[in-house]
Amino acid sequence: MSPETNLTLEQRLQVQIFETRTQDLSLEQAQEFLLEMFRQMLVKDNLFDKLTEG
Repeated sequence: MSPETNLTLEQRLQVQIFETRTQDLSLEQAQEFLLEMFRQMLVKDNLFDKLTEG
């Protein structure tokens, strides 16, 4: 099963837009972008944990 199977139509469109916008990134830009995305995922996880605490 493809990971996109669980996405809504709007989310699949967002993925296509994201792909188009990131195609021309240099290697350095892509690495910086991935690092920032990972950092933001960790912040999101921490926020979610705080919101779901008893």
